[in-house]
Amino acid sequence: MAVYFFYGDEDYNIDLEVEKLKSALNPDFISMNYHFFDNPDYSDLINALRTPPMMFGKTLIVINSEKYFAGNKNYFEDSELDDIEDSLSNNPNDLDVVFVLKLPRDENKKPDSRRKLFKILSKFNVQVFNTFSTFYPKEIIAWVKARGKVKGISLKDDAAELLVEQIGNNLRQFDVELDKLKLIAYPEKTVSLKMVEEICISNQDVFNITRFLMTGEKDRALLEFQKLLSRKHPLEILSVIQTMLRQWIIVKSTPAIQDIMKMTGIHNENRISYMKKDLKNVKLKDLVKLKENLFNVEYRIKAGEVLDINSEVESALIR
Repeated sequence: MAVYFFYGDEDYNIDLEVEKLKSALNPDFISMNYHFFDNPDYSDLINALRTPPMMFGKTLIVINSEKYFAGNKNYFEDSELDDIEDSLSNNPNDLDVVFVLKLPRDENKKPDSRRKLFKILSKFNVQVFNTFSTFYPKEIIAWVKARGKVKGISLKDDAAELLVEQIGNNLRQFDVELDKLKLIAYPEKTVSLKMVEEICISNQDVFNITRFLMTGEKDRALLEFQKLLSRKHPLEILSVIQTMLRQWIIVKSTPAIQDIMKMTGIHNENRISYMKKDLKNVKLKDLVKLKENLFNVEYRIKAGEVLDINSEVESALIR
């Protein structure tokens, strides 16, 4: 018997943990042995928990449980929760059950530990997956290097550090970049700093775009953006620009260097001093406005509301 409760705001690590359990199933019978339920009601949930596994190896049930913890009232009646607890406590040896609760990213929210369902699930295998803080880049670097090993490559320290500096704490993006680095490094298995420089958007690339925008040279900013499009998807470029703009806004609005270091995760005082100098003639309201424009277009792209992504991003940049 194995019952798991995975929750937190780092949904990618949750997905990886579920995928690890899924990969242990018999691949020939995956359609029969893997089942996903999206916030099932009591009758569907209890039926899933009480249905005997097929005779083709272990069965895995994954239950998205966001609605169970939403609102101020319990989702299930007390008698229903008693049935759920009884079913989980008597779970067959060849059935794994995973309750998944993905919380909003960067909102520092936690499930209500007073709820009876939380107390029930806490009796089993609980794992909390929190977003890595950019204030502690060493944790992210360790994750990136460990993830690289899973993919069969090793990253030199300076290569991993640059990758984290460019991407921040977007674990899904790291996975994409690691796959690219594996191809570049082949047949070798070690990733160097130069390889990272070749595939990643550099700070200088993004700095050029934003610097031209701040000085009113919109045609040159668009030219730099077009150059990057030959290497990156617009959403990847937007993500990096957003990260840099966030850093710039903090640097521009925060007097103390120590506070800037804590808030941005940048631990090089000289770099912060140079950034302050570069931003001396840039208005804070212009940085904030640009960030708002880019956030809005990124949201619309992800919501499927944009037909011509490149044109929409260009418009957001020069608006």
